[in-house]
Amino acid sequence: MVRAKVDYDLVVVGSGPAGATAARTAVRGGLSVLLVDKKQELGAPIQCSGAVSANALAGVDVAPAAEFVLEPVYGFVAYDAEGTAETLDYRRYRDQPLGYVVDRRRFDRHLAGLAEQAGAELWLKTEAVGHEPRPDGTTEVRLTRLGRPVSVTAHVVVGADGVQSQVGRWAGIQTRIKLKELASCFQFVVEGVETRGLLEIVTGERWAPGGYAWIFPKGHGNAEVGLGVARTMTERDARWHLDRFMTESFLADRLKGARIIEVQGGGVPLAAPLKRQSADHIVLVGDAARHVNPITGGGIHTALRGGAIAGGFLAEFLAGDLPPTAAHLDGYHQRWLAELGNTMWKLYGVKTGIFRERDAARRDALLNETMTNYFRPDSEFRKV
Repeated sequence: MVRAKVDYDLVVVGSGPAGATAARTAVRGGLSVLLVDKKQELGAPIQCSGAVSANALAGVDVAPAAEFVLEPVYGFVAYDAEGTAETLDYRRYRDQPLGYVVDRRRFDRHLAGLAEQAGAELWLKTEAVGHEPRPDGTTEVRLTRLGRPVSVTAHVVVGADGVQSQVGRWAGIQTRIKLKELASCFQFVVEGVETRGLLEIVTGERWAPGGYAWIFPKGHGNAEVGLGVARTMTERDARWHLDRFMTESFLADRLKGARIIEVQGGGVPLAAPLKRQSADHIVLVGDAARHVNPITGGGIHTALRGGAIAGGFLAEFLAGDLPPTAAHLDGYHQRWLAELGNTMWKLYGVKTGIFRERDAARRDALLNETMTNYFRPDSEFRKV
């Protein structure tokens, strides 16, 4: 089959880590790519703590750079609700950091810049409003760019447009998340809190019902202090729980001198990955496909990996002669399951088992044990 001529092989909607990596990988594979984002500033608003492993960056050929790295991370501290800690500091064994806390604005700009350098075209303040398959096997993608309507043709649309994916709704994919599987997160960037190059995590429903609290190094003498809660497990919002954690927890003395310099918040899905991630002319990646670690809520690593898998698959697929139907594009989903998704489904099963426990103390103990084991170097889940 000779494919019809198009303006772009792919239109990628959303230029976060998943979309930018999908675009860069696809261009490297020989495709023409348009990357669009409705925001006028990449990486804003910030809705996550910005921790990413060194392995995650290396796996998608991104070198850690002073442009976006705020602080190297060398290990972890896991506290239970009473303050008993288990410290995993790998500086005893290696000089290289395990990961980094990144500035999300600069990190997202860097990734989009890499996609542009590879050959992708980037349009900001451009919203994707719909698509219409055409008789020649292509699809017309309708956009609003800088307030004006414009249409382009493509073979495939990659939906990397977040939790409430508009592209997913075009495809009739149910993207709504149950309230019990959506964590409400709130964090302060503060001055005056000492950190040690470690990610610190506090489990226990006393401080963060259904989630956990954290203290992450932010660089330049700053730290991120935040938490996530399941709204179905508390009548209070995340801000209330964070205030209480900072003033009443076993870390209160350490946090009492904190000066707040930035406030950030948002929703993080802790749900299972979507069971269907493709439709005619469409694939979903990143938060749009719920590629988020259901235990930790971490989404950068899974977004990078998922974007690379999607971009690589589509470069190979469009070099062949099969039409981009849902059935044929499901090959992307199967590849994602084999490389990453099956592990995420295991983690979701672990999380579900923990919160089926009726006893709160038992849930706390299981979550603390799971989080601690997750960060061990030999954990089967570390790639997520």
